[in-house]
Amino acid sequence: MTELQQIEQQLQENNLAEALAAADRYLAAHPDSAEAHFLRGKIYWRQGNRSAATTDYATAASLDPASSAVEALALARSVADFFNPDIFNP
Repeated sequence: MTELQQIEQQLQENNLAEALAAADRYLAAHPDSAEAHFLRGKIYWRQGNRSAATTDYATAASLDPASSAVEALALARSVADFFNPDIFNP
């Protein structure tokens, strides 16, 4: 099993702290890995850190325009742009 597969498995098992630590270590050694940025973005998203997730999705999308990160980035930006006046103005 590759390091990225291990990170993906930890993410699937909801071991977010371990997955994030492993992703950070992997990216320290492989900063141009679109897949690792995408995985770390997914971890951040699950943790509720939307800004960091969006940044990682954008990095992954710029490194690999065919990556699934392109769709994740669009969805993350859509969530960020959502505005419902009924929620914010009771």
